[in-house]
Amino acid sequence: MWTLKKPDPVKLIIGILGCNANAVNAAVDMIKDKFGACDMESPAWPFSHTEYYAEETGKEILKKFVTVEKLIAPDSLAAIKHKTNKMEEKLAGMQDSGLSRPVNLDPGYIEPSKLVLASTKNFSHRIYIGKKIWAEVTLIYSKGRWTTFEYTFPDHKEQRYHNFFSQVREKLVQQLKE
Repeated sequence: MWTLKKPDPVKLIIGILGCNANAVNAAVDMIKDKFGACDMESPAWPFSHTEYYAEETGKEILKKFVTVEKLIAPDSLAAIKHKTNKMEEKLAGMQDSGLSRPVNLDPGYIEPSKLVLASTKNFSHRIYIGKKIWAEVTLIYSKGRWTTFEYTFPDHKEQRYHNFFSQVREKLVQQLKE
């Protein structure tokens, strides 16, 4: 008889694309209200890798990551994506930017071996996880470094992101030991 193993908890990470610093800060505050204390925050970096978001989010976009202190079950990612979508709508109503989507929230999780991101869009490398949400392994962690795929978003290939993700991974490993 096969024994099924319950998955270890994982570290919730949310990527924030914002039209300006105020929008990013409002998103961080809302994340804390909805998910609890954030224990790690990246700097807010300029995001210029694509024009895909320019019409909705503006031309001078900032990107920041936050992690939530309390670990989550990996199977909660679809429900979390629905919450972040509702948060985006609320944030759009709070911003006086004239943009339809001044904040874009991208939840995912880090576990010791990978970064997984949720999406509302299907694609060849994504797997359906329920509730009209798909997920992808965006990066894997092997032999002390993050490894990308051909489909990995260009910004997620940057060393500054990898450095932050490594710090998050170290925090997770520490939390799992406690």
